[in-house]
Amino acid sequence: MIPAELLRQSRVESVAHSLREDIGDGDITAQLIPADKISTGRVITRESAVIAGCEWVDEVFRQVDPSLKLTWHVKDGDRVEPDRVLFSFRGPARGLLTAERAALNWLQTLSGTATACAAFADKVAHTGVKLLDTRKTLPGLRLAQKYAVRCGGCYNHRIGLWDAFLIKENHIAACGSIAQAIGEARRIAPGRPVEVETENLEELNQGLEAGADIIMLDEFSLEDMTRAVALTAGRAKLEASGGINANTLVPIAETGVDYISIGALTKDIQAVDLSMRLD
Repeated sequence: MIPAELLRQSRVESVAHSLREDIGDGDITAQLIPADKISTGRVITRESAVIAGCEWVDEVFRQVDPSLKLTWHVKDGDRVEPDRVLFSFRGPARGLLTAERAALNWLQTLSGTATACAAFADKVAHTGVKLLDTRKTLPGLRLAQKYAVRCGGCYNHRIGLWDAFLIKENHIAACGSIAQAIGEARRIAPGRPVEVETENLEELNQGLEAGADIIMLDEFSLEDMTRAVALTAGRAKLEASGGINANTLVPIAETGVDYISIGALTKDIQAVDLSMRLD
């Protein structure tokens, strides 16, 4: 779970960065409009989507002009159909038009992430598996996308390199063995989750004997995944990983693994088509 204050700080900072790169030293086109002009309008979606990013939009408008007023007609996690009004607004026209692109960029990107996650989650709703994101996020959008993943009904893996151990092939080689790597992790940070990547059933057994909390089954065959579930018998959580897509997802989920990690939840994202219209 992302700490609330960490997410808030990230949102404020990342929105400020998005405005700096868009506005620079001033929105020259907005200056064509009289400073006292007040406008109203709305934002709609042109396609079906799962909404995520309302607070990022609020933050954009707050930083551009605190007098701009937004009224939301949806909330994060809502599923919407084309032509749905997402929010309406009122305020100085200059500020509205200056904020438009940054606000829509956040909403369309995070809603695109949530929409992709919902599509994957729907496919495995009949199983007990949890779908996990990865660190394959868009640069600078780590926490925002991980928030959107949850809006779409999936779950977060590590936030980054600091909050849990994930011992992979090169870590094992450098430490000397799976057991040595897990033992060192327990010494360095007792209480932190320890996950180890395995490539075959022999390595799975090594991870179990060493007491790993989670064991990643990297590109296991369906047969070996099923055998891994039986061999593990609840002694550790099992995570399937490696090139998993919409076509291979369901058979993997039905093997009985606890988790499936999918990079596509955050890296292969198509933004939702949105439109802002002044009245």
